Amino acid sequence: MAGVSTQHYALLAPHLTTVAAASSLVGAMMFGKIVESPRGSLSPQKALDLANIYLEAASTTEDPEIALVLCHDTEVSLSEAKKAVRRTGDHSTIERIASTYLGLGDLLKKRGFNSQAQVSYKKPKKLGGIRDTGWSSRSSRSPRTSMKSFRMSSHTGVSQVSDSPRYLSPSRDVVKIPEHIFSEKVRPPTVDFKLPEADGRLDNTRQLVACLGLLQAPRSIVDQLEPGALKWLKVTENDMGEQERLHTMSTEVIRVFKRDELKDAKAVAEVVCLAPVLTKESFHDLIREFYSEIDRSGLLTVHHLEGLAQLIQGSHSEYLDADDLVKILNLLSLRLRGTHQQSTHHMRQLTSTVSHVLDAMADTNVTNLDREKLHEPLRNYLGQLKLSPDPYLVFQAAYAYQALLCVPDNETIWQTAMRRTGKVLQGVSGLVSSVKGFDLYKFMMGLDDIQKGFGGASSVVRIVKDAYDDISALVESGHGFVESLKEGFSFERKRDWYSALRGADRLIQAGEFTTFKNLIYKVSCRLDPAFQWGVCQRLGRIVSNPSWDLDTRGDAVALLGEMYRNDETWGRHASVKQWIITILVQLSSSQGLTGIGLQSAESMLQELESNGDNTKKTLYRVSWEKGLDFYPLKAVLSEFGSPSLLDRARNIPCVEGNLRLLRTQRTQKRDNVVHIPLQAKASLQAGDYRRFPLMERVKEFLHSDQKVFLLLGDSGAGKSTFTRELEIDLWRSYSAGTGIIPLHINLPAINRPGQDMIAKQLRKYGFNEPQIREMKHHRKFIVICDGYDESQQTQNLYMSNQLNQPGGWDAQMVISCRTEYLGNDYRDRFQPGDRNQRPDLSLFQEAVIMPFSIEQVQDYIQQYVVVHQPLRQSEDYKQALELIPSLKDLMTNPFLMTLSLDVLPRMVDPGQSISVAHITRVELYDRFVEQWLERGKRRLCEKDLTPQSKAILDRLSNEGFARNGIDFMKRLAVAIYKEQGGQPVVEYSQLQDEGSWKDDFFLREDKQLLREACPLTRNGNQHQFIHRSLLEYGLARAIFEPQDRRKKAVPEQAADVSGYASSVYSFETNDDAKEGSAALEQEPDINSPLVWRSFVNDHSLLHFLEERVQQEPAFKNHLLAYVEHSKKDQKWRKAAANAMTILVRAGVQFIDEDLKGIQIPGADLSYGVFDSANLQDADLRKVSLRGIWLRQADLSGSQMAGAQFGELPFLAEEKEVWSCTYSPDGESFAVGLTNGDISIYTTSDWKKARTLKGHTCLVWRIVYSPDGRQIASVSYDRTVRVWDSETGLLQHLFIGLIDCVAYSPQGDRIASACEDGTVGIWDAITGDRCQTLRGHLAKVLCVIYSPNGNQIASSSDNTIMLWDLNTENYIHTLSDHIGKVWDIKYSPQGDHVASAGNDMTVRIWDVETGVCRHVLSGHGGVHSIAYSPKGDRLASGSMDATIRLWDVETGLCRQTLSGHSNSVLSVVYSPNGDQIASGGGDHTVRLWDVSAGASRLVSSGHTMEVNSVKCSPKRDLIASGSTDNTIRLWDVGTGACRRTLIGHTDSVFSITYSPEGDKIASGGNDETVRLWNVETGECLNILEGHTDCVQSVVYSYRGDSIASASDDTTIRLWKVKGGCVKTLQGHTDGVRCVVYSPDDSQLASSSMDSTIRIWDVETGECCRILIGHSDWVWNISYSPSQGRQLASAGYDKTVRLWDIETGECCLTLKGHTDIVLSVVYSREGDLLASGSRDKTVRLWDVASGECRATIQDLPGLIWSIAWGPLSDATFFVAASGDGSVLKWEVMNNERGIRVRLLWNATNGRLAVTGAVMRDVRGLSSLNRQLLKQRGAIGEPEPLIRVVSELKQSSDGTALDSSTSGLSVEQPVQQIGQKTGRIPMLQIDRH
Repeated sequence: MAGVSTQHYALLAPHLTTVAAASSLVGAMMFGKIVESPRGSLSPQKALDLANIYLEAASTTEDPEIALVLCHDTEVSLSEAKKAVRRTGDHSTIERIASTYLGLGDLLKKRGFNSQAQVSYKKPKKLGGIRDTGWSSRSSRSPRTSMKSFRMSSHTGVSQVSDSPRYLSPSRDVVKIPEHIFSEKVRPPTVDFKLPEADGRLDNTRQLVACLGLLQAPRSIVDQLEPGALKWLKVTENDMGEQERLHTMSTEVIRVFKRDELKDAKAVAEVVCLAPVLTKESFHDLIREFYSEIDRSGLLTVHHLEGLAQLIQGSHSEYLDADDLVKILNLLSLRLRGTHQQSTHHMRQLTSTVSHVLDAMADTNVTNLDREKLHEPLRNYLGQLKLSPDPYLVFQAAYAYQALLCVPDNETIWQTAMRRTGKVLQGVSGLVSSVKGFDLYKFMMGLDDIQKGFGGASSVVRIVKDAYDDISALVESGHGFVESLKEGFSFERKRDWYSALRGADRLIQAGEFTTFKNLIYKVSCRLDPAFQWGVCQRLGRIVSNPSWDLDTRGDAVALLGEMYRNDETWGRHASVKQWIITILVQLSSSQGLTGIGLQSAESMLQELESNGDNTKKTLYRVSWEKGLDFYPLKAVLSEFGSPSLLDRARNIPCVEGNLRLLRTQRTQKRDNVVHIPLQAKASLQAGDYRRFPLMERVKEFLHSDQKVFLLLGDSGAGKSTFTRELEIDLWRSYSAGTGIIPLHINLPAINRPGQDMIAKQLRKYGFNEPQIREMKHHRKFIVICDGYDESQQTQNLYMSNQLNQPGGWDAQMVISCRTEYLGNDYRDRFQPGDRNQRPDLSLFQEAVIMPFSIEQVQDYIQQYVVVHQPLRQSEDYKQALELIPSLKDLMTNPFLMTLSLDVLPRMVDPGQSISVAHITRVELYDRFVEQWLERGKRRLCEKDLTPQSKAILDRLSNEGFARNGIDFMKRLAVAIYKEQGGQPVVEYSQLQDEGSWKDDFFLREDKQLLREACPLTRNGNQHQFIHRSLLEYGLARAIFEPQDRRKKAVPEQAADVSGYASSVYSFETNDDAKEGSAALEQEPDINSPLVWRSFVNDHSLLHFLEERVQQEPAFKNHLLAYVEHSKKDQKWRKAAANAMTILVRAGVQFIDEDLKGIQIPGADLSYGVFDSANLQDADLRKVSLRGIWLRQADLSGSQMAGAQFGELPFLAEEKEVWSCTYSPDGESFAVGLTNGDISIYTTSDWKKARTLKGHTCLVWRIVYSPDGRQIASVSYDRTVRVWDSETGLLQHLFIGLIDCVAYSPQGDRIASACEDGTVGIWDAITGDRCQTLRGHLAKVLCVIYSPNGNQIASSSDNTIMLWDLNTENYIHTLSDHIGKVWDIKYSPQGDHVASAGNDMTVRIWDVETGVCRHVLSGHGGVHSIAYSPKGDRLASGSMDATIRLWDVETGLCRQTLSGHSNSVLSVVYSPNGDQIASGGGDHTVRLWDVSAGASRLVSSGHTMEVNSVKCSPKRDLIASGSTDNTIRLWDVGTGACRRTLIGHTDSVFSITYSPEGDKIASGGNDETVRLWNVETGECLNILEGHTDCVQSVVYSYRGDSIASASDDTTIRLWKVKGGCVKTLQGHTDGVRCVVYSPDDSQLASSSMDSTIRIWDVETGECCRILIGHSDWVWNISYSPSQGRQLASAGYDKTVRLWDIETGECCLTLKGHTDIVLSVVYSREGDLLASGSRDKTVRLWDVASGECRATIQDLPGLIWSIAWGPLSDATFFVAASGDGSVLKWEVMNNERGIRVRLLWNATNGRLAVTGAVMRDVRGLSSLNRQLLKQRGAIGEPEPLIRVVSELKQSSDGTALDSSTSGLSVEQPVQQIGQKTGRIPMLQIDRH
């Protein structure tokens, strides 16, 4: 095995294909030849034992060839056993020999070697003296898998070896070997790296060693190399110049080492690793250098000794010259004898090195040591070390002594002693076979020879006090641990434990741990304490070596524990037990190691503490208290220096020195830091419940091939803290030389980070240009960019810095950005790729930091109290957290939490009731800044100031230090925005900035004092606020300075709606009416930042300002003044735009307000409410109006150029739209209709250009050719027509049963989906059929080409097939859909296929593997899908009338587009990706603008229809339940969402408050009733029993019971604190509603069986059935006055009033034009409100049946209505099908009823019905068309109608004579059994 050695195995092993190959390498390289002890000399028992050992090994190996060889060895050993029986006449083993033959036969037969098995079965017959045991018929039996020699114990989990050879164990007792420890072969630690190209740069010396090692590897190893290494080797073997270069490098490294004066440990480690691959000349040159260094060194250096030892260990045996070894040993012997004044550590290392040299001398058969000059002096000195007080040194000396005994001296008596044994000593020099691996059993025989050669068989060493039975007396007598140990170590004669440990070392090096375990359990010296010491020492080294895998290190700890516990196997030697405890203690200490080794050691110590009886427990205690103080863990592999020897040989600039300084600087401990690991979700659209540990996800990213990780989060979410923690963590794991360099870049502090930002940052850290060039071309970085938003970047930094481009920086990027800074297409700013090419989504990942969970908040509080020791205890904070809801919301943000905990003691006075405190974000900052300034002032007072500074401080204090400090912050914030555009870092140099605006803040002494006291930070000449939000806060205070709200506060409860004018939703307040009027008339501040800068997109600043509006009526008037003055003077329009943006965000609703002539260009009015507002002549240019409510608003004469509604007009067609598509250039748009027509539109104005006629029925598919010149259409008239797109003329006509066509990307072929199950390929020019693909078993529904044209995907029924067009074979069949697959699409990159199924799913498949990556669910049946041009989104159109936009990477729904009133049959992206077009069964094509993202999202609203709404009896909250599975709690006054209750797994259909208002009950489509705690949001109980969806739940008036109604036709009565107590049955169809009578004695229920039933609560009997409705009865309500009347809402469009006593219908109320879904009495009982699918709410007079008012054109159908509590009966709340919750005020006076909208918690749907658009200027034609379609008109029309006239029918029915509202026609279909919702019209294409 020339050229292969142990040390560079770790560098070759990564390139071997298998562990077996690696083990083969070790077996061949690590020792010399095996000792061949002749079997003929063995006794029958030993020969039989040897046979059983071979048989055991054969039964456990997986390699059949090795098994056959071992079986052969078994046969040979059995033959020798038979011969020994005849020779000795000992027949006691005959039966066991026969049994072993049978076991051998069984194994051979099992392995498939039947002929050999039959031979083995016949062998027992030929043995003489065998009893007839039935073995004669064995050959015909099935082979047995268990043998007498090896049986498994199912109870103990260990292998039991019986009848084992006597010399393997000193006892005939059974030895139990634990199977669970070291059960598998392990690959030794390796160093993995990439092999260099020819003449390429080598990263480090280890890579050089691996290259040279491969060149020297034998053929047996070369054949097992992995392909990359084999390729490199073949190329390099033919390149003599490259070989010469590599060898020259190795000699240069040695040359540099020799010239190095220090030769420190890192240099030694680097040069020593070259040993295995050096030439003999270079090796001897290096040996001589080490010899000289040790010889001339006055004080021995440990690393030189260790280096010499490793050099000898790693060398080739033929390189070790006997003379050199003798010379080295002589030097070491002299130094050893002269080191009495050296430290114990030096003595240990020197003795260890002597041992290694002696090991090498024994292995190379060195003889004839000079007895007098060397052998005897060294032997005597080692013997004297037995007296050392250091037990570790004693053991090391004993080991060296034993090694010395293996090296003979030159005295003749030695040979005489050897001749006396009758044979040559065969141990030590050869231990391992050179063929297939380590032969444990031959090795054992070698050990036996050692003992025979020195006095016969080894007996168990007997030492004084060898047991721990009297350990207490042992300690008391002074005969302690060391003395006990010394008596067990042999310094007198050769022992086999030395050789056994040598073998163990080799096995460990090779990873042969199973064999190692067997060795230590079976070796004859097992009970020798010296052997046990050595084993424990080696196990400790394994645990401490992080290169071994975790399981291996854990097994090593487990084996130490087994040796301590198992006295039967390992004896009771006190010193060994104490040695084990010492090792474990050292391993578990912080100085030992970290990770799995530390954890395992700690766990084992805890386990052993209670092990055994009291005596052994005493031993444990004594061992812990009086054991060794130090356990020297063996060093693993030292790091190389910087620069390394290799670098110095190549003159490479040194960077590691600077990196070390940078590492020290960046990892300095930060005081008072509380760190809670952050949680995140995969994207902004991901569900909040899908959270994961952020650090783990980032670490996974860093170990992947991805390049950019975008970290999003709100302001204060912890982004900057996390990036710093990440940097510190990466620096701590950094390894010099080749490690990846973490580089944290604060983007705002870098000038123009878009170009070469890495180099700029490195220059800041002091690196010079050669160093930067070196790192750019040869090192890898992890670039952590913090503050993308703060640097106000818009470009893609990854691309602009050309990362990972040829000649560029090799880097991964982690970049943070505030969420609110981004628009819809934010990924373009971060994804790797070029704008002219498609980005590679696989290289990009993002995560959004989640708010703290309640558990994280609790942990943070606990740590905060410990670290900061504030005035309040953790329990005080937790109490505040529970009692102040607003605080709980704030504290989910890490930065706001820090502020909260810091200032809370000041915000809640000790005497104040903590429950009445109301804390907002801006209040936290107010108090935080005040407190910070107070502390700053105290620090300044404690400083030793100059007299001048002290006078300035006194002046500032007298004037009000906090006031001055806040003024400084305000002025600095304004200056930063005005002078630097908001860039937060201010660089100030007195020399360069003298005379600039910066002098006012950084030069004057008074400002220097204020700067020191303010929350600012300084880094060199750079200054900035400690957090970006404080800069924004300072600017917010500059915009408006708040008053002392403690003196002037409006109670929140009062600030709601009931006539209280100080609501933030009213235009002015009562208290401040005069003040507000004056403010509106007085000219505002012209110097305000609102005047000179637009803040419309600065969301964090706007957040502060909107809270100021809600707190300070004066600020609201202040903003309104800007709006008012903008009517007269243009100079105020920027301020007015800012003001209106702030007011709308603050929730101010401008219903019926006079805004005539306001000038607010560029404002963001998204989701504002401006119903009936006067906006005549307003300047609304470039205003964002997304989701705005402008119903009946008057916009006459306004300027609206550039106004954005976020939507486009729809195209109205005469028939259902089945297909639509854009032309490739996006200039045309084709639509296929049910009547066979094809409409062609021009997209510039969306006018119809032409109609293609020819088809006679439904046009199912339309496609443009790639060049846009042709249109192909597929119809149910069984024709395919190809049209000229310019002229509209028919070019080709194909007749056949075809369902779909697709053009190839080149346009020369057309693929068709045929009903005969084939896919046809046609020539697009000639029309000839070129190919036919067969494989589908049913008709093909869809076909599509891959982007490169090499594949086709086709769908049929529930399968998709992917075809290779070159071979015409299918690649994959994808068949996970259940039902038909209507549509399939390739991603633009061609790596994925998406499919749309009738099973209500969209699936995304991997083209290469055929694996389904995502299943997208949430739709109804999906008809159509489309990829965006970039491939990052997928649009799907469904039978549920919606389009969903999915994130392709995460599989999450990003947006739902609603507008169609029937099934969406086709969906397509525009070529530029800005628009989506969808065609539907409602005869329209809807055009959606997906390029202009919302400036802000209404995230608090429901995302789907609201099914139920209720008002809290406490008057503070309104609850709503939705199809989005959530319950939301709204502030009754402001409409703000206070809490979201999550728990239902499907739609929530009904909710109800308990009478006390502290609990909510809910029922839903998940068939459960859930009880909730309103205050905490906790789900208290889940009531299960219904077998279908729960449609209604209601509390009894006493609050102790709940009734629920279900589609399972039953009503269940539940006890709140128990289960179901009664089930009411009688309805024949689903029960829609259940209500209690006011006295709780009755229940009423309504059903889909068209009846209403009255039930007796006590008996559960049905008392009465009310019949009158002609269809389903949807909702019912008891009158509040003693419950004598009942109102019902029906599917028959009527509301009916019933007399409970008689069961008769008193009155039928007609007027609704569609199903009536909800009905409810007012609290007084005089009015009745009803809601309908006709999108109206009607108010009826109960006494007369008159309709008093109608609220028309609501945004959706009205599922539920609730009146306010009794004291607030002047309002009601409505739940809308569009996801809105609306609150209306009802005013009743002599002129009638007036209804006014108070607030609308909307999901942002545009509502402009009745808006007057006369003479509007600049409005685009598309927007005009959109507004016209949405109901905008030329003249206003009243929204609320007061009804004064009624016509009475003859049957007493009340008729509405003025029914003139908008008629909404919607076809009705039978409602599904499960959901009970009203579906859209379903259209079956077939």
